[in-house]
Amino acid sequence: MARFLLRRLVTSVVVLAGLAVVTFLMTQVLPGDPARTAAGRNATAEQVAQVRIQLGLDQPLWQQFTGYLDRLLHGDLGISVFTQRPVLDDIAAMLPSSVELVLAAMAINIVVAVPLGVYAAYRRGRSADIAARLIALLGAAVPVFWLGLMLQLVFAAELRLLPLTGQLAFGQDVPRITGMTSLDALLGGNLAAFGDALQHLILPALTLAASFVAVVARTVRSSMITTLDSDYITLARATGASEFRVVVRHGLRNAMVPASTILGMQLGWMLGSTVLVESIFGRTGIGAHAVAAVLQSDLYTVIGTVLVIGVVFVVANIAVDLVQLWLNPRLRRTKRRTGEPAAPALAEVNA
Repeated sequence: MARFLLRRLVTSVVVLAGLAVVTFLMTQVLPGDPARTAAGRNATAEQVAQVRIQLGLDQPLWQQFTGYLDRLLHGDLGISVFTQRPVLDDIAAMLPSSVELVLAAMAINIVVAVPLGVYAAYRRGRSADIAARLIALLGAAVPVFWLGLMLQLVFAAELRLLPLTGQLAFGQDVPRITGMTSLDALLGGNLAAFGDALQHLILPALTLAASFVAVVARTVRSSMITTLDSDYITLARATGASEFRVVVRHGLRNAMVPASTILGMQLGWMLGSTVLVESIFGRTGIGAHAVAAVLQSDLYTVIGTVLVIGVVFVVANIAVDLVQLWLNPRLRRTKRRTGEPAAPALAEVNA
């Protein structure tokens, strides 16, 4: 186990190093002059030259790259042109709100997609299976921006059941503890603000989760079909185990091994998708912050956002490996013997 985790950490470091190279190349190939942007539109040529020297842009490319890596290792992502604050501080202030949205969307994704995939597999080939797959595909086919606008139109503008935009109603205020509005309201003991924050979270979370449900549902359905046709499932039924125990205890646990990989990757994809969702629903977060950075030509903020999302992908992959070790005992034995990731295998029937 320790050897496997060490290998995963080494691999993660290599991936992050590759990401650092890609983001550095972004600074070289993207249009525009970073020195001109940092100096301001009204800066003179002498001022732009001075800023270029301060940023090290007058140095050879290899020196710029080594300096870039050194700043990254010290947590320095540069200074935002728009806010004139360290990029890392701005991202740290915005990230918790996006994490709150992603966790809510992931909860909806799991609650909807997993039962849908299990039910479709259990009723495979029947009308219920076809209907479940159509519902999942419909959610994936609808564009995110259109779905968000339609949810706003129906549930906010017409039915007035949920708020249109924002994260809290006017006049509501919660102390900043974690940066997640709903959690801060709960920790502060303000139940009214907590309920209001949840209401503001429902429509954005539904919009963000809709396109991811189909992928998880189809993965779970495919894995469940293979699992339910396995010999140990037949044995479990022959021993007199209830159908619920056979499907959920023995079948679902094994079927979730490949699905957990998809869910882990979707964490990073969802964080990247907040760019559009937060803009539609007027929420503060890393997505809306990235949009503002692009509009302001704030290159260092854009690159910092890309780096943060990349780190989330790496951490999510490590978490997925740990979840798969817990779900499948055979994986634990294989990794102890080889120290290498093994292909997902079906676990034995648990006593």
